[in-house]
Amino acid sequence: MNILSMMSNLSGMKRKRNTSKQAEGVLVALMLITLFASLRYDAFLSEYNIMTFLSYNSMFILIGLGMCFVIMTGGIDLSVGSVVALSSVVVAHASPYGIEVALPVGILVGVLAGAINAFVITKLKIVPFIATLAMMLGARGMALVLSDNQSVQVSWDSNFTQFGLGKMFDFIPWPIVAMLVAFVFCWILLEKFAFGRHVLSIGGNEEASKLMGLEVNKTLFGVYILSGALAGLSGVMLASGFGAGQPLEGLGWELSAIAAVVVGGTLLTGGLGSITSTLLGAILLGLIFNILNFENGLGTISFSAYWQSVIRGGFLLVVVVIQAKVINSKMRRTEF
Repeated sequence: MNILSMMSNLSGMKRKRNTSKQAEGVLVALMLITLFASLRYDAFLSEYNIMTFLSYNSMFILIGLGMCFVIMTGGIDLSVGSVVALSSVVVAHASPYGIEVALPVGILVGVLAGAINAFVITKLKIVPFIATLAMMLGARGMALVLSDNQSVQVSWDSNFTQFGLGKMFDFIPWPIVAMLVAFVFCWILLEKFAFGRHVLSIGGNEEASKLMGLEVNKTLFGVYILSGALAGLSGVMLASGFGAGQPLEGLGWELSAIAAVVVGGTLLTGGLGSITSTLLGAILLGLIFNILNFENGLGTISFSAYWQSVIRGGFLLVVVVIQAKVINSKMRRTEF
């Protein structure tokens, strides 16, 4: 038992060193880009731009946090974008009852989707890629059915839109507050609870985790439910902030989440990851697109919104190639 404890402590120390290096690397890139943008654009550091930027990107950060847990187990969740759309449609229908009803309903939609994903993966033994792909199609189809293939207007007579458009203390938008609360919760869950260690252990070696007596299926249920819940919360933000449930929104958001997680240094193979680095990765990607908007405003370049997908894909490809080279290099050193 003492030997296992020592091995666990050594592994934890090594992981913390690796994740801290990842966070430092992303933070340095973030600071350099921020410095460049602040010198080039007069309104870049204005309160309006900062709050608008963080408020909009809160949705991507939320699904990125959930995706981080999933990827750390060695899995993938392709359904988050569709779950966001489905949640937005459902809460739009529930909006006349106020945010007190719509918010838990939207999160519940995500929890249900995550639970179904987990059941298919753990009980039916379907690989996460296929299981969540099926959910992606099913959730999108259900969103279109419930909305009759059109945007569902929310009720402006209730307090529902205050969640997406209102501010706490007339200063901090509620989406930012919700995102920060979710970030702190996820960080504590990973760093301070056994659940986080189990997630990393499963990603490192699932069979070894079972032999150690870890409740692998229970942990995977928790991970996919968490991912679904955060996607559901993003759907509430979407409907409340834009005034409508949008069944066609969320297309490609799962790729944005994956890109943020991978850019943050989390290994696609699982077993290593950081909530802080994922937050910074999501902000870094969002910041690049924010800069492109400023450049369009200056008229020096003219990039359409479609270029965001091109840039996101390029980032993802570069980081994955770098990860693959690092992993192969470590494997070669281990062999010798």
